[in-house]
Amino acid sequence: MRNPLLRGLNQHLAVLLTALLCLPPRVWAQGANDLPDIGSPASSALSLDDEYRIGLQIVRQLRDEGQVIEDPEATEYLQAVGSRIVAQASGDSAQRFNFFFVRDDTINAFALPGGFIGVNYGLMLATRNESQLAGVLAHEIAHVTQRHIARRIHAQGRQSIATMATILAAILVGAATGSSDAAMGGISMAQGAAMQQSINFTRSNENEADRVGMGFLSAAGFDPYGMPDFFETMGRRAGLSASSSRNAIPEILQSHPITTNRIAESRSRAAFYKDLKPTAESVSYSLTRERLRVLTTPPDQNVRRYYEDRRKNQDQTVGERYGEALAAYQSGNSSASLDSLTILAREFPQVPMLQSTLGQALMNAGATDAALETFHRALTLSPRNIPLTLRYAEALVKTNQAKTAHAVLLDLFNNVPPTPEQMRFTALAASSAGDTADAAYYMSEYHIATGNLPLSVAQLEMALAVPGISGVQRSRFQARLDEVREALFAGRKRRPPPQQQSSEQRPQRSAQERTGTLSR
Repeated sequence: MRNPLLRGLNQHLAVLLTALLCLPPRVWAQGANDLPDIGSPASSALSLDDEYRIGLQIVRQLRDEGQVIEDPEATEYLQAVGSRIVAQASGDSAQRFNFFFVRDDTINAFALPGGFIGVNYGLMLATRNESQLAGVLAHEIAHVTQRHIARRIHAQGRQSIATMATILAAILVGAATGSSDAAMGGISMAQGAAMQQSINFTRSNENEADRVGMGFLSAAGFDPYGMPDFFETMGRRAGLSASSSRNAIPEILQSHPITTNRIAESRSRAAFYKDLKPTAESVSYSLTRERLRVLTTPPDQNVRRYYEDRRKNQDQTVGERYGEALAAYQSGNSSASLDSLTILAREFPQVPMLQSTLGQALMNAGATDAALETFHRALTLSPRNIPLTLRYAEALVKTNQAKTAHAVLLDLFNNVPPTPEQMRFTALAASSAGDTADAAYYMSEYHIATGNLPLSVAQLEMALAVPGISGVQRSRFQARLDEVREALFAGRKRRPPPQQQSSEQRPQRSAQERTGTLSR
């Protein structure tokens, strides 16, 4: 059973900060000479570039551990909701946000340095409407925009960026995978007074994130009551509501307490926005919620029975109809899934997720022409939609049209900031089409996006070594190689001397290498 301190909204990040900031002085001192003297602004303690490197390293380790749910449709939806809220928090134009689902059934979300925000699928399943999910995202976005991590580090002192990233990653991965030894080991090293100081600061952050996030939430057109409503859900789950027993964990030791006072304050803030009418909930919310339920339910639990029971006891929602069809498709029952998906796709032709799933089901049933037509028609309505384009390209590769798939993906790559998974698949399509040099180039971009510059250099060198590449390709590959080598060298200069490095510390890319910000 997981330690109670690892539960609740943003609980992972709270434990990270508590464990990190309560480590003995000798750990803090390992890289102290690598940073300039700290002034009063938080940015002098931790720049946006530093935050990005830390966050990227943590996400990379989560991905390596299989904790990131690599599903284009679900990720696209979460990114769309998050971006809608971020648009209301545009004060820091240099900050870019990346949202992803985590393979964890607990009710949790966390903000990492650099604008990386993870949402456990368990939290998505616990929400009852889109505004509740948006309330969680708004809260986490506020943590990032308010620079809470940088401010805490400024309050504590100087720390090696590489050392800090390694500690954060180890603790977070331990929490995400259910093994909290690393987190508890760090906390056990803390003194009581230091821990209390960290918790108090975190609670202050939480109050600020509630207040600032509420403004983002309402301005983005969501129901502001989604935030307090979900707080109540969390309170009931955590046993920290007014009706909880006297044996509950004391509030003073809760880094993110869900109390009646916090809920009341949140409802009071929401009342200020009562004159703003929220927009209607998107169909994609319920579709994504049920998609995650199907994708994360173990085979031995038979998710189809869940939907059968729901259908018997009440009218199914659109999301439940989709979930049942997806579950049938996943189990190989093509006829049952095709009937439902065809009806849903006709009802909601503007929803890409339905069209992409229908296209996949048609391909699985051997209806190749119908599948390709479904993808083509859907892309006409939703041009350059990432999941649709990826699924279309997959179908093209399966039908021996790799050259066309490569062209379709290249158009997306050059016009939409690509995700790591998109880059990887573009490389596979190029390789299938026989475009070896381009395949290596795309893989170099994938390694940049996931923070592994040495592998990126190796791929670019492979691209340059391919015989017969054009002059344009050679110039592009060489320019990119020079850029990556320069960033790699700069990253190594920032690292501690070799005798102080752990085996887990690897050079990270600079902020200017962020996905979509470099010339192609």
